[in-house]
Amino acid sequence: MAKKLHDYIEELKDRVKKRGLKHSRQREEILKVLYAANSHLTPEQIHKEVKKKNRSIGLATVYRTLSFLEEEELVSSISFGSEGKKYELNRGSHHDHLICLECGQIVEFFNEELETIQEEIAQKKGFKLITHQMNLYGICPQCLKESS
Repeated sequence: MAKKLHDYIEELKDRVKKRGLKHSRQREEILKVLYAANSHLTPEQIHKEVKKKNRSIGLATVYRTLSFLEEEELVSSISFGSEGKKYELNRGSHHDHLICLECGQIVEFFNEELETIQEEIAQKKGFKLITHQMNLYGICPQCLKESS
């Protein structure tokens, strides 16, 4: 069963308390934006959305909060090198990504065969696989169409 927003907020409160920090509405608002998102967001996009409810929040606070949320595995990110990261809520279901190098579109996918092959490779090499993230980079159909 998919977790509800309330569940994520309670988990956030737990993690904050365990680290001896105070609960803040700002962290909660950032988590809410990620929960509602239907795509991966940059810190700037998250900041813009949070500012609609909390005009005083600074971009540095968004970056610090995203770092904290990622350390606590409540969110995950995809790095775009010098262009920064895009974030998504960690909803607990594993998936991989196709990433367009032209427009930055991210397409999520899951393939059981690939998962099995990755496990087999790890096993053959005597490697205990804990987690992984696969990002495949290329050009999306829309960008290919526009370039021809």
